[in-house]
Amino acid sequence: MRQIAIYGKGGIGKSTTTQNLTAALASLSKRVMQIGCDPKADSTRMLLGGKAQATVLDTMRDNGSGGVKLDAVRHTGFGGIKCVEAGGPEPGVGCAGRGVITAIKLLEELGAYNENFDFIFYDVLGDVVCGGFAMPIREGYAKEIYIVASGELMALYAANNICKGIVKFAESGDARLGGIICNSRNVDNEKELLLEFSKKIGSQMIQFIPRDNIVQRAEINRKTVIDFAPDSSQAEVYRSLARNIIENRNFVIPEPMTMQELEDMMVEFGIIER
Repeated sequence: MRQIAIYGKGGIGKSTTTQNLTAALASLSKRVMQIGCDPKADSTRMLLGGKAQATVLDTMRDNGSGGVKLDAVRHTGFGGIKCVEAGGPEPGVGCAGRGVITAIKLLEELGAYNENFDFIFYDVLGDVVCGGFAMPIREGYAKEIYIVASGELMALYAANNICKGIVKFAESGDARLGGIICNSRNVDNEKELLLEFSKKIGSQMIQFIPRDNIVQRAEINRKTVIDFAPDSSQAEVYRSLARNIIENRNFVIPEPMTMQELEDMMVEFGIIER
């Protein structure tokens, strides 16, 4: 069973990418569980046809940890994917990162990990500056990390920061970077830039995902592209990503860039000007 954490800057399309990736894996006959680690609880909605799912933390608040049943917080979505949303604290109260820790520990107690999954995915909010959101790799659940990025400065800045977090946790565990997923924003020289960034940090670009309006059309219809338009070129891109991850054996401790090196690279590729 491979446990994978997907990280990336907020708004980069991480949850959309993760859902299409897990749907693609399911279409390739892989058994998958996806755990959303975002208080918005929107990581699995396209897999569930837009259905609002009870989160682990909401269910705990209503029933106490001893009154939570696995089938109350885990539902079956597209392709048999098991879907869980960790949820978060009430607005203005508590730490959302701590909620991730609580939710995953409870899932473990409920036996959610005892089934014969090929993959478990953690769709994790934003950056790893918060220790709670780093929990899937810090506690040794996720051994593989993929970072969703684009050719924008702040997306690469976040990706570089995430690499720093991976380095820290690699010192005491088995967490390794599997590669960069470029979710294109149609930035000039974007593919070449992401290939260079991946090379400089000692990793690889595992997939380039072109921008395509069919992704938005699928979301409006509450579906992944794999479900909504399985014969489309975009669906094949997600299946390519799935196959690349299945076959990937290139896992590294990354070598983060300095901010100066990052900005120099952006200038070199014409993304920002001096």
